[in-house]
Amino acid sequence: GWASPACSCESRSPGWRSATTGGFVYLMASGRSATLYLGVTNDLVRRVWQHRNGFGGEFSSRYGCRHLVWFEAYDDLQEARQRELRMKKWKREWKVELVETLNNEWNDLSEMLVL
Repeated sequence: GWASPACSCESRSPGWRSATTGGFVYLMASGRSATLYLGVTNDLVRRVWQHRNGFGGEFSSRYGCRHLVWFEAYDDLQEARQRELRMKKWKREWKVELVETLNNEWNDLSEMLVL
């Protein structure tokens, strides 16, 4: 099954694979407790594929942020964008704690997605 303690998607949206009006907030990492990239998208599968294949943007390409380590799904893309904006103000240690609370092994969650 898809339910995983490493994401908080079950409580946000039943349509986690693709969201037509919804969205996802996600964290990509270059490794365990390494460089983090925070983003928002309306298509998590496509966006993770882009990051993993070097099309995720200059920052994630430069620092090798290719591992999906956390995400949340939302029914409304604007709600996801607001969450991302709030999280961008967070200290790094808060983001690391969020990942480690739900994904303490820093597993690459992209394996759970159909890429």
